[in-house]
Amino acid sequence: MALRRLVRQAIITLAILTALTVILMAASDIAITLNAKGRVYKDVDVLPKRQVGLVLGTSKYIGKTSNPYYTYRIEAAEALYHAGKIDHLLLSGDNAHRSYNEPWTMKRDLRERGIAEEAIHLDYAGFRTLDSVVRAKTVFSLARFTVITQQFHCERALFLADVNDIDAICYAVPSPRGWAGTKIRAREILARTKAVLDSFILNVKPKFTGPKAPIDGLSNR
Repeated sequence: MALRRLVRQAIITLAILTALTVILMAASDIAITLNAKGRVYKDVDVLPKRQVGLVLGTSKYIGKTSNPYYTYRIEAAEALYHAGKIDHLLLSGDNAHRSYNEPWTMKRDLRERGIAEEAIHLDYAGFRTLDSVVRAKTVFSLARFTVITQQFHCERALFLADVNDIDAICYAVPSPRGWAGTKIRAREILARTKAVLDSFILNVKPKFTGPKAPIDGLSNR
């Protein structure tokens, strides 16, 4: 009888924890989407001009296949620069080892597309979205900028910007559809839940916080 009671209590506790987890995940997802309303743009013509565009890094290839997430971000960065919507690009990504360098790869491809050398700035410690967004402020002294990435990623980046008192907007580039898009969307729900926990419970900070490297000549207006 005692064992049966313990098993029943354990099942009830597990059910409650599962329900709370689902509620937290759903609430985080919805809240982050609503928080970004009115600050995500898809039309170059109506996007407000800002001095800096923050391009969030990802791998150029998935296996031996070109990564569309990367390609769309590079194409958008080029389009916004040539349209005069941004004057500088901060390329933030992972540089885990010498043979994997997201910022350098982005720079090489953007230089080939006609972006001036002096307009490109690299953040080699953008290991996560949190690191990229917060380091733009704490390391590169940027109080406001335009994020360049996919819609779902825009919304999470803007949430992290708000938590850290950064004035950000986002230009949303296309997202792959089909099964690949579905998998990414499912992972995004987990990422958003983690972003909420990191911001309000765990107080997670970027892995590397310095030294400061302000971008010369920027007024942040």
